Amino acid sequence: MVRRIQQFFIILRLSLKIKGEIEMKKLIPLLLVLVLTACSSAATEAPIAAPTEVPPTATPVVVVQTVVVEATQAPTEVPPMAVPPTVAPVVVTVVVEPTQAPAIQAPVEQPANGLITLDNTLGAGWFVDMTSTNSQLSLRCQLYKTITFSVKPTDANITEVQFWYRIEDRSTGAIFDWQNAGRMVAEVNGTFTLVFNGENVNADSRRPNAWLDYQFIGVSRAGDVVGRSEKIEKQIIYTFECP
Repeated sequence: MVRRIQQFFIILRLSLKIKGEIEMKKLIPLLLVLVLTACSSAATEAPIAAPTEVPPTATPVVVVQTVVVEATQAPTEVPPMAVPPTVAPVVVTVVVEPTQAPAIQAPVEQPANGLITLDNTLGAGWFVDMTSTNSQLSLRCQLYKTITFSVKPTDANITEVQFWYRIEDRSTGAIFDWQNAGRMVAEVNGTFTLVFNGENVNADSRRPNAWLDYQFIGVSRAGDVVGRSEKIEKQIIYTFECP
């Protein structure tokens, strides 16, 4: 405000020098108006404050802090699963003893001079209907001089049946070789028969108290062996004299 009044008086002095005193009278009212206007403007003009610096917006800083936490106890290790041991299989061998001896080994208990029918299992699948007319055979006793054997093959390829025998000494247990007594006679009903005499026993193997064991052997038309029965043992007693 003071500066403006000073400028006003400077202008006034210059005006007085140029216009003179007369002109000054005309300018006085105008100058007063300018002074009043300037004062009014100065009074109403608000001081301009210095600009306030806006502080820069703070950029948030993320601080990453690693915190080491000590374990209160060691981690529990999971023990490996135990593999069950391999158990070796136990093999139990059971031996079952037969309750009775095979029929092939049992001596015949049937009376003499009676028809003896053998079990078909002794035919080994090749023969059935095996019979003998006696359980006693003698070298000299006329009552037991002969035995008739009969057998029926089950296989059509068997066209011939041969009769084989051997002597087993009942006193000493000595067993002699098998002997072939020849071919049996074919009958019309398909069976084969043979009349065996006590004198047919080989002289070298005769014993006064013995077993006569025997066997049937089936032969084909070409002369080949087709099948054999079991060895029929301890079924017929062989003696020199009458029992």
